[in-house]
Amino acid sequence: MKISGMGRVTRSLLGSTAIAAATLVAVPLAAQDAAPATDTVDNQGIVVTGLRRSETLQDTPAAVTAFDSQAIQNAGIERPADFIALTPNVNLVETQNAGNAFVIIRGITQNRNSEPSVAVIVDGVQQVNPAQFNQDLFDIEQIEVLKGPQGGLYGRNAIGGAIIIQTKKPTDEFSGNITAGVDNGFGYFLRGGISGPLAENVKFRIAGSWYDTEGFIPNTFLGEDADPVEDFSLRGNLIVEATDRLTFDLRASVNQLRTQGFYYNIVNDVNTIAPVRVNNPGRNDRDIYNVALKVEYAGDNAVLTSISSYDTLSEIVTGDAFNFLPIRESLLFQFFGFDINQSQYLNVKAFSQEVRLASPEDGRAFNWMVGGYLIDTTRYISTGNLIDTGNGVTAVFRSPSTNPLNPQLTFLADGQENFAWALFANAGYEFSPEFRVDASLRYDRDRREQTTLTPQNFLPVVPGVPTARSGEVRNVVFDDWQPKITLTWEPSTDLTLYGGYSRGFRSGGFNQTGVGAEARRAGIVGVGDIFQAETADTFELGAKAQLGPVRLAGAAYTTKSKNGYFFVFLADSSTQNLGNIPETRINGFELEATAEVLPDFDINAAIGVTDSEIKEFPDASVIGNEAPQISRYTLNLGAQYAGAISDSVDGLLRVDYRRIGKTWWEPFNTTVRDPVDIVDARAGVTLANGVSITAFAQNLFNEIYNAEFSPGGFVFRARPRRYGVEVGFKF
Repeated sequence: MKISGMGRVTRSLLGSTAIAAATLVAVPLAAQDAAPATDTVDNQGIVVTGLRRSETLQDTPAAVTAFDSQAIQNAGIERPADFIALTPNVNLVETQNAGNAFVIIRGITQNRNSEPSVAVIVDGVQQVNPAQFNQDLFDIEQIEVLKGPQGGLYGRNAIGGAIIIQTKKPTDEFSGNITAGVDNGFGYFLRGGISGPLAENVKFRIAGSWYDTEGFIPNTFLGEDADPVEDFSLRGNLIVEATDRLTFDLRASVNQLRTQGFYYNIVNDVNTIAPVRVNNPGRNDRDIYNVALKVEYAGDNAVLTSISSYDTLSEIVTGDAFNFLPIRESLLFQFFGFDINQSQYLNVKAFSQEVRLASPEDGRAFNWMVGGYLIDTTRYISTGNLIDTGNGVTAVFRSPSTNPLNPQLTFLADGQENFAWALFANAGYEFSPEFRVDASLRYDRDRREQTTLTPQNFLPVVPGVPTARSGEVRNVVFDDWQPKITLTWEPSTDLTLYGGYSRGFRSGGFNQTGVGAEARRAGIVGVGDIFQAETADTFELGAKAQLGPVRLAGAAYTTKSKNGYFFVFLADSSTQNLGNIPETRINGFELEATAEVLPDFDINAAIGVTDSEIKEFPDASVIGNEAPQISRYTLNLGAQYAGAISDSVDGLLRVDYRRIGKTWWEPFNTTVRDPVDIVDARAGVTLANGVSITAFAQNLFNEIYNAEFSPGGFVFRARPRRYGVEVGFKF
């Protein structure tokens, strides 16, 4: 049955789910919109800062899922997929290569080469490239996931929400932690950090992680795993309290990842599971470097903050190409007598600067903030196919391959210069202890310039279509206003009601030169050399309540998305391209409940429902279909015991269950993935001397499914069961 809008089926589901949540108060464990399981009874909950001010979850007028350091440890959160799996109405699609991990939040999607669907802020610094997001998480103090457009607060990429990550801060006394473990990869990992004072008013923190595994997904042709990983990360933080008002916070980080990608299968149905049989293991090397400086001066009536950041990212991916089979079994070999492989290269450098002036957080009735932001980005990308002679894949960076054993067949390269700036203002006023109004307004302007760097002999030629020229320069500007207004009413300390309107915006951009001509030759509509900016207008109502040991939270929303993305792969040039869906209507809701039913024993539950409908599209047959990449619902159930089992030993036993509903992958709805059920478990003990021993299992029952389906039948395998044991020590 097709659900249209908030129709009878959705209303029925909303009603029955509300009754179930209130009656069963059933069960994932971490801090859902209510406080984490470690703090269920305290009606204040943990303190969050996602709305640019510090307040408890109970008092925050937004749909927020938050994880404090204890919840992060108990849940075994080591990468973004772990906390997203515990968050209703949010999914993460991991595919193709490490830099391609897409956050889908309340029906706002992301894809290759697009701007992200959420603003990701790490220690106050916004990530500048979506390829940075999928990194190991270690030494983390808190994670907050805000759902719904936050453009008025965080700018052009907060169209679906914001993810706020705070690492652990330097300490006044020397302390540290270390964790080592093994998994069934066979893999081993090491994480840890040390912190303490260097001099009076100067303190530091250094943290790092290392993970090495042979992999989990067999490549049956090569007799080895397709997904080995070597991942190294290091982060340093120096805080200098120059005076009681002036603070300097310097941070630097590096991540170096070595793995593989492009181990696709080609199938007609996303539910078809086929063995990986690529003859080229290829490589996926990604290096990320960041340095950032935060300067804060606290005056009597205002706080001045400056955040400067410089980022570099480079990623090379090589491997098999369509149809991802050994040479003599490939489709191309059957018709033309040769097979192909591919190489893709991305290099991004960015400098960003934010300056803001805000009222102090001293409990005053009126608070405000004004500021500006700019980012200057240089981006280079090249993609291409090479003839596969069985001699491996040549890594192609800025020039076509000259290797006679792996000659270049197709090659496209572009340089991009992006300069964006924004001005913003936020204000909130408490008209009474019960009633508050918050308003934000932000203007973003993004100027993008693309230069064709493809040699002329590699540019596609299509009869009747003007041929692009090497060295050709194109310019485009995307801009928009992003307002946000929220009304909050707290009739008691145990009940918060809120509602409002917000607009989100993210820039469009350039597909690679010549893509528009190739798409027209292939008869693909909606894809050109430029993809347009997207806006999302959302109305939302929400409520949070504390009923004794039970904490409930719910929100319902309706969103009109203009120019949402869909993905198209063009095999002739191995290019990954974005098209626009002119209009989509998205309706949905979330319900969450947590409770401490016995001392140290907590249960919680969450459901998120998203109903999408394409309202406008160049091909009329698509109108009325589900929007791509959106799951109909997510369901979380979980239980945890975390408490003493003797005078000197604390125990942990935790189980999390997540069900991801039916998922559509492209506008034509030719295939839909069946629901996916995942169970994670952890059990361990912590001794009085600070030593902990924990066994873990992710995807305990080894659910085998495809993480993504792309038009053309490309499916990418999700990771199967991973289990192991880790030992930790804090000092």
